[in-house]
Amino acid sequence: MAETSAQTSATRLFWWVWKDYLRPHKMLLFASVGLMAIEGSMLGLLSWMIKPMFDGVFLQGDRSALWMVGLGIMAIFFVRAITGAGQKILMTRLTQLSAAGMRNHLLRHLMDLDSSYHQTHPPGVLIERVQTDVSVVNSIWATIITGVGRDLIALVALFGVAISVDWKWTLIALIGVPFLIAPSMMAQAYVRRRSGIARELAGRMATRLDEVFHGINPIKLNALEGYQSDRYAGLQKQRVRAEVKAATGKAAVPALIDVMTGIGFLGVLLFGGSEIISGEKTVGEFMSFFTAMSLAFEPLRRLGALSGQWQTAAASIDRLQEILHVAPTLTSPASPQKRPVAAPTIAFNGVALQYGDLPVLRNATFEAAAGKTTALVGASGAGKSTVFNVLTRLIDPQDGAVTIGGVRIGDLALEELRSMFSVVTQDAALFDESLRDNILLGRTDVSEDQLRAVLDAAHVSDFLPKLSDGLDSPAGPRGSNLSGGQRQRVAIARALLRDTPILLLDEATSALDTKSEAVVQAALEKLSVGRTTIVIAHRLSTVRNADKIIVMDQGRVMQEGTHDALLEGGGIYADLYNLQFAQSKEEA
Repeated sequence: MAETSAQTSATRLFWWVWKDYLRPHKMLLFASVGLMAIEGSMLGLLSWMIKPMFDGVFLQGDRSALWMVGLGIMAIFFVRAITGAGQKILMTRLTQLSAAGMRNHLLRHLMDLDSSYHQTHPPGVLIERVQTDVSVVNSIWATIITGVGRDLIALVALFGVAISVDWKWTLIALIGVPFLIAPSMMAQAYVRRRSGIARELAGRMATRLDEVFHGINPIKLNALEGYQSDRYAGLQKQRVRAEVKAATGKAAVPALIDVMTGIGFLGVLLFGGSEIISGEKTVGEFMSFFTAMSLAFEPLRRLGALSGQWQTAAASIDRLQEILHVAPTLTSPASPQKRPVAAPTIAFNGVALQYGDLPVLRNATFEAAAGKTTALVGASGAGKSTVFNVLTRLIDPQDGAVTIGGVRIGDLALEELRSMFSVVTQDAALFDESLRDNILLGRTDVSEDQLRAVLDAAHVSDFLPKLSDGLDSPAGPRGSNLSGGQRQRVAIARALLRDTPILLLDEATSALDTKSEAVVQAALEKLSVGRTTIVIAHRLSTVRNADKIIVMDQGRVMQEGTHDALLEGGGIYADLYNLQFAQSKEEA
């Protein structure tokens, strides 16, 4: 029952592929299938031409038929060459277009899923799904279409010729076919299991590579090259075993077809040979039949192998289906309200959130005034970053309400809500593109004057002359060609250009040296002017001038006030500040 259910769901997925990715290119598909049909039918025509060649030309010595038969056979190969090349070109375009569409859809679906999904599914596994699994599914489509359009037509034409020569010979040649059914079904089930294991291992290998390349410096510093290499080699060995076993199952069906075909040919030779010797059949008829069945051998083997290929694809289909059936829980409302335009007031009212049994926010209540800077401080694990995640709806709380400009964030369309924020973190997310691309992020409505003003305000102009290609210099993977301070300034330029009413700063200067921190801090002060700004900070010296400081501890808001008022009032903030002040003196 489970197998039948999986096959049914796979059929539905294939219908989805046809509906969304093949049907838009149906003329290309029909043209390909048409050329395949012509190519396949030429084999039947070729086997039919064998009879007059032997009986009329070779045995009867009819010279007038020699040119006719020769030119006819040459024409068959010419037509086959043209249609074969044409269908391959068209099918390549069709499969590439459908694969591109499927990958784009899958990537967009994955990006729409909640952040919690990506926390439990490693990037390497998801990359394997988008790249390899889509390729496997797409290849089976091409194989099925080719099998139906060319090989099946070829078999129909060839068996038509064989039956026209002698239907009894044809039955004898196919006598072993019923005995293929049970072994084929067993082989298919085996291939599907082994292919599923291989696909799972491929995802784990991709995850391992992703972690190795992301953590290459810690690996070098801890001399872990051998350890990581051995772990990857272990996965390789498991995958080799799984792939070999799957290949064994896929090879079984064509091998069985070979055996049954050999038995069938022996039967035809014994039975038909006696009829030729007795004069009931001609040599030309036998050769025509023999050619038809011989030419049917390869299409039959390809169609037999199709079942094994389908089972390999079914393993990938199951994984794609698993992803496509996951729906995001964080969605836009049916009738969203309009977002506030100016810098708004942000309010948390009794917000509670827990991950499993672990409380992260406990009745958090505070207000960030419009156009002012509000700082969140507290020890690690106090819930500061969770405030940002809730505010931007990367996660929804179990209780309480968050409003922006008096509008509940759940009443805003997700795209509208997130278009209100500019975020600068301690680990600036840069892409392996030019600095210009990293700042513009696809925008084409920015003039050179606007861009220059943003670069000056973010102090990016200060280091551009030092780069080989200036603004068109590559940032490198994750911004590796830039220093920490330079990456932060690029991120600030991006935020300035985004020009949103709310600014979120998460430890934006914590990883910088004193000189870089001063430059970045100056750029951040320009960026925060006229915006509602919320700052997460561990170093309290960076938020002394904030309009309000909110002290958090274990998910609760414990204190609120200005720097001076909180110091004067004592408590958690004063203790944190005195501890950091004492540490600074010791370091000095």
